[in-house]
Amino acid sequence: MTTIEPMEGPGQLVSRWRKEGPVSSDVLATWKEEMGWPSWLTLAEAAMFLDAPELLDVIDTHLTPGEQAVLGLVRRRWLGDVRLDDAIENALDVVRHPDTRDLALEGRLRMERGLVRFESGDVEGAEADLTWAETRLKSVAKASRDHDLALLNKAAYHLACGEDLMALQVYGDISRTAGHAHETIAISRLGASRIRHRLGHEFDAARHAWNAHKHAMLAGQTQMAIEGGSLFLDLAAHARDNNAPAMHEQVADAQPVDLDGERPQLRVNGEDLDAVFAWCVEHLSPGFGGPERPDLRAMLTIAHHMGRMDAFESLMQQPEAVDDPMLAAVAQACADGTDLTERWGRRLAQLTLLEPSSSKET
Repeated sequence: MTTIEPMEGPGQLVSRWRKEGPVSSDVLATWKEEMGWPSWLTLAEAAMFLDAPELLDVIDTHLTPGEQAVLGLVRRRWLGDVRLDDAIENALDVVRHPDTRDLALEGRLRMERGLVRFESGDVEGAEADLTWAETRLKSVAKASRDHDLALLNKAAYHLACGEDLMALQVYGDISRTAGHAHETIAISRLGASRIRHRLGHEFDAARHAWNAHKHAMLAGQTQMAIEGGSLFLDLAAHARDNNAPAMHEQVADAQPVDLDGERPQLRVNGEDLDAVFAWCVEHLSPGFGGPERPDLRAMLTIAHHMGRMDAFESLMQQPEAVDDPMLAAVAQACADGTDLTERWGRRLAQLTLLEPSSSKET
């Protein structure tokens, strides 16, 4: 299921604590107000994940009983505890008690229970809890972090059950103009793009991938932006048409179409294709090493399809710099000339046969 890493706000608080702290509880409250961050619980989770125990101790003084119960559950999950049923029920008792009632946290805990039920094989119970949680959070905390998570997890549930159209409907509930986090929009559009592609709706698939790329950029999620950009290029590179309107105009003008209705033709202006390609190449992680480089694999494949191998000339001349065997295989397939193909073949053999690093080419 889907998780969202601590957002920029909580991370900023932890960074400020490390530079200017420790500070008193009152000063910390002032920092929180200056940041405009609504939830102490989210800050507490960030302090936990980012290993700031002293900060967590100060934040704990601000937490309600319900937030403390939820944080205890999060801590157990983070430490690898998979037997969470009792902890969830105990936390639900706290947020349902008249003296400590918290409607939003009840929604979050029902979401947590839905995830646990799904993992244990209780599909019907999982659907009931995830649906209940999303409905509650929509009513009391719409477009909050927990509501976003509830929507994404509900869509993930439908995908896991093979219910693409149900997942697509949930993704559609994450409006780009309803205040949802850019990261949430990006994740939803990646999912929607892949579903639309499976349905043969190529314009909508490309449109969603474009939106995923743009919103991931706005969220500062570079790897996700590359994922969205490479998906857009993979879907749209064959539809280059320099007379086509700019993609942002096509996105703004897009109208709903019935599943059996006539769909728009995919036409993409070359300037949009070139701009997305250039951005993704520029923002790749530096170097060519690392055991898993899906970003390089995707962009190298696209560069080959687009006739833009000039962007990877340095990579193609350095087989010894690559540690990812799948990247080596892609490079071998993209190599131009017998000599280069053989060099990449030797490097691929070294990596797949797990020869020691001393065997790298010189």
